[in-house]
Amino acid sequence: MKIHLNKYLIGLSVLLSAFLITSCDEVADEMTVEEPESFTLSELDISEIELDQTNPENPVATFVWTDPDYGQQTVENYDLEFSDTENFENSFVVTSLSGDRDITLSTRELNSAVGEIGLPPSEWNTAYARIISSLGRSQSELPVTSNIISFEVKPYFNYPFNDFFLVGNGTSAGWSNDNNNPPLFRDASNPDLYRYTGFFQKGGGIDNGRFKVISVKGQWQPQWGTTFSEPDDPIENSGGIAGNPTTQDSDPGRFGVESSGYYTFTIDFGNNEYTMEPFNASNATEFTSITLQGSGITASTEMNQLSIDPHIWYLNGVSLETGGIQFETNTGNSWGGDTSFSGVATEGGASIDIIVADEYNVWFNDLTGDYIFIPLNF
Repeated sequence: MKIHLNKYLIGLSVLLSAFLITSCDEVADEMTVEEPESFTLSELDISEIELDQTNPENPVATFVWTDPDYGQQTVENYDLEFSDTENFENSFVVTSLSGDRDITLSTRELNSAVGEIGLPPSEWNTAYARIISSLGRSQSELPVTSNIISFEVKPYFNYPFNDFFLVGNGTSAGWSNDNNNPPLFRDASNPDLYRYTGFFQKGGGIDNGRFKVISVKGQWQPQWGTTFSEPDDPIENSGGIAGNPTTQDSDPGRFGVESSGYYTFTIDFGNNEYTMEPFNASNATEFTSITLQGSGITASTEMNQLSIDPHIWYLNGVSLETGGIQFETNTGNSWGGDTSFSGVATEGGASIDIIVADEYNVWFNDLTGDYIFIPLNF
């Protein structure tokens, strides 16, 4: 079949220039190209690919295809598409390129691409690939699809979040950076926003009731605090945040409370601001036990209470399988949420989805329903 295309075809500008210089009133000349019946995407050199997260930039798979015959000298556009099914109902464009007829993906790129089509980590599954060729600068004209190839792949899990922890004499951890430091609870819809509602202790003196935020337990950097410098760092209810080494070389100032009590500490790493607001916990129920239960755990396991706060519960190093998890109180009520890794649980809510088996540190706040599951091996 033959198709007439106007002068926008990629790669034909040199051929067309001789015609275009004649007159502005002259009708644009047309080039005749043929629609290819098909073209061939070669099978991969290896049919089973186990991805290793220790070498994310290593080349792992090269896709090579033949040149579609459009009957003219053209520069084609190519889309490499993946899908989890052979009919490509759920497809993802891995990359787009022009002219070249091969592309090599790194371990990281291939892992990300198969994750986009929904292949679970740490399991062998089949991925399907094809190439779509087309012409045109701004439009995909004459799209032609190659044959479909398949390969087996075992992706690794890529934990996409940052975790942060409290340290200081205003908290249960004291000034120890590895003392069961309570984590901040990450907002499920905004990964830059964190909060912690709980009891902060003052003690005596201007240097008590103070705390900072660290991102790696056992290490002092990176650490986050106020934009003031010690010891001239007043206790304020809001302000900007600073971090060593993120924003400066010296250590930032300390957050703090004027008196012992319940507060909501919020920190936004997107706009580098924090707030510290009193929280009324006087009418809150104090549960005597909370148990982690569901299909994601082999046996119901009772959680621990934080030493200075009866509303903060935790389990460290608990083995979880793919499945659902709920928090069950001593009253027999179950709490769950609809987002993995972090979110807000509600009484009677759905089970929290554990999407990858691992050992986790699990924290739950019965004042707010905030929960966080921190994997230990990713």
